[in-house]
Amino acid sequence: MNAFMTAKAAELGRQVRTQAGPVRGCPRDGSGALAFKGIPYAAPPVGPLRWRAPQPPTPWDGVRDASTFGAGCLSALENDQRPGPRSADCLYLNVWTAAKQADEKRPVMVWIHGGGFQFGSSANPATNGGPLAGKGVVVVSFNYRLGVFGFFAHPDLDSEAPSGNYGLQDQLAALRWVKANIAGFGGDPDNVTLFGESAGAMAVGILMASPLAHGLFHKAIGESGAFWDGRHGPLQGFDEARARGRAFARQQGHASIAALRAVPAEQLNAAAPWSFQSDHVVAAFSPSIDHHVIPDAPAARFLRGEQMPIPLLAGWNATEEFPFLSQSLPDQSAQAFCAAAEAMFGRERMADFLEVYPADTDAQAKASAAALTGDIVVGEQCWQWLQLHRAGGRAPVYGYMFSYTSPYTPIASHVTEIPFVFGTLTPQQVIGGGAPPAEADRALAQTMMSYWVNFAMHGDPNGTGLPEWPAYDEEDVVQILDATIEARPNPQAARFRFLGSFRQNGILPMRWREAP
Repeated sequence: MNAFMTAKAAELGRQVRTQAGPVRGCPRDGSGALAFKGIPYAAPPVGPLRWRAPQPPTPWDGVRDASTFGAGCLSALENDQRPGPRSADCLYLNVWTAAKQADEKRPVMVWIHGGGFQFGSSANPATNGGPLAGKGVVVVSFNYRLGVFGFFAHPDLDSEAPSGNYGLQDQLAALRWVKANIAGFGGDPDNVTLFGESAGAMAVGILMASPLAHGLFHKAIGESGAFWDGRHGPLQGFDEARARGRAFARQQGHASIAALRAVPAEQLNAAAPWSFQSDHVVAAFSPSIDHHVIPDAPAARFLRGEQMPIPLLAGWNATEEFPFLSQSLPDQSAQAFCAAAEAMFGRERMADFLEVYPADTDAQAKASAAALTGDIVVGEQCWQWLQLHRAGGRAPVYGYMFSYTSPYTPIASHVTEIPFVFGTLTPQQVIGGGAPPAEADRALAQTMMSYWVNFAMHGDPNGTGLPEWPAYDEEDVVQILDATIEARPNPQAARFRFLGSFRQNGILPMRWREAP
């Protein structure tokens, strides 16, 4: 009888107890996955908790409904048309699990959404965790503070606690919630893979280099991001971030921190907008060196071997530049492009530059300007991530380039791999593709899901029936994810080596701040 009761107690159903109280989720879906949505992992960061480290959620009585997503965080993106409610009260997470019993200890995959640290949420239909959970993992996604709410730094705040990276502190709080609670959902708190795309991948790289994250995750996957570098150099330094904060306070009438905390959230958010025409690394409230979460430039910490020695799978897409073309060097003519490149890279390096970014004609210059944008915003730092982590030799590393196109995905643009990774195959909204997914798209999705899940399980993407994916080594061979999946030398290596040659101690030149 006791054994029977123990077995019954371990059965996983729609009601699960967390440290703050029980939650009731959605029924199992077609993948056999339960979904628990809108679980608070921290107290609402409003009123006196604005610009403070996340605090534990207030325990609740009774069973909390967990069938709908919590509100997304306020978006700094101008004219953001993305659906769904938004609020300053936004620190919620979601769990998908197909476990039948609570003691199964399935690998856990924790997703960090992208959006330049300015917009986005965990309610994106493309990142529904059900299909991945159906392949044997527990999937978690969450919201974190964005824009001015997530990354405002100010000397007066420093007198309370280190300021500037509240959004990253939210991510750490979500990971601590996972460590404390995920076993109740059939997950293994000692086998957590942190994965993300764009700013989410940047966060993965940053947290790998953060002393505060040690022990909170055990494997890392980065899609199209690494260190939060950009065309105007590395992420903001300590003093830069505080200068931005002081300037913002002056714009609000020299407001004190107390006064700024009293400003209605929507009004404060509207005072700090961002658009794709601006460099989100240095022209927005975004991650900065705070000597707390981020002790130093992440790439510099990787160069010194100070990152977490954990397995890494990372890569980029063939046409990353598509959403960022407004940030390209002037490309109206070959002459204009070469003049801007010379100002950025120096006259003495122009011969090397033109070898990899040719500009013999106006059309060629325009194509090179686009490629350069994708390389600087995303590609080169992903490559650096692979290079630097492999050099440490303390953990396996796997690299990829996603170059697949089809009527469903006509451009291998930034973000287009996400519906394949999650197996959702939702419309490719960024590139405007209108065709529904076909059998070839579904087949690639199944392959990529298997790679990602295998890596989360074992630290190695390889498995039965999959094209072999070799570990990344000094030969710079990456897995090409295309209609034909194969390992080949990195097609963009020469361009990445040129850009990487400008790094000193892992850091891009500060003089790029003044580049056109």
